[in-house]
Amino acid sequence: MTQPAPLTDAHALALHRSRANAMFLQDIARDEIEDRLKLVNKTFQSPAVVAAFPNVWLGTLPGSIVIPEAETLPLAESGHDLVIHALGLHWANDPVGQLIQCRRALRPDGLMLAVALGGQTLHELRSALAEAEIAVSGGLSPRVAPMGEVRDLGALLQRAGLALPVADSVPLRVEYTSMWHLMRDLRQMGEANALQARMRQPTRRAVLERAADIYAAAYPSENGGVVATFELIVLTGWAPDESQPKPLRPGSAQARLADALHTDETPLSD
Repeated sequence: MTQPAPLTDAHALALHRSRANAMFLQDIARDEIEDRLKLVNKTFQSPAVVAAFPNVWLGTLPGSIVIPEAETLPLAESGHDLVIHALGLHWANDPVGQLIQCRRALRPDGLMLAVALGGQTLHELRSALAEAEIAVSGGLSPRVAPMGEVRDLGALLQRAGLALPVADSVPLRVEYTSMWHLMRDLRQMGEANALQARMRQPTRRAVLERAADIYAAAYPSENGGVVATFELIVLTGWAPDESQPKPLRPGSAQARLADALHTDETPLSD
């Protein structure tokens, strides 16, 4: 059976990340995880964090280990009661495999939290570049990594064997002076184009200038610049355990919903 071509050029991604010096998106992801953990009525003794930028997480969770992203994660089976996957699934060639490895590393009733970039991320940039490239070059090349929608990413939790799965979206709108400033920031975040199928020669200046004009006209900010969307999707799931709540058997309810709502029940016609 032929293996599918990898989505991400791992060498290019590692090179981009080695030059990164802007961590604001990583910091927001870490803060979001910390806020979620404060709502969990449980003390975690052996956390593990999978992160492309381990320094962001050092000292965040007492007793935790922080490991870099890799196709095969060095996580001991059933070795942790909390596993965090920090903002890297959009570059993973096998995101389901990443979640399965996190699931296997959990003890019964252990918690997995993942923050991933969702499908609305950089939709403005994607649209402006596509329109400009078609107009100037008559073709289209992949420039922004494909990112899953919240429903699709939530379904991955079930495929990975996690119980009580929840996925929700945290949209962020960031203002930039221009598209050029956004692209520079993406490079500084280590999020420049690392797609395996990307165009390998430099983009024509005419394409970028046209895209900048389209971007400024279509997505202006109130302060005279442009807006860019980053969508954080937070995935939550638990390793199955007998202590967890189970759904009731259909038809086993002991009270009517209409009675609880103090309303009349209207039967539907056949």
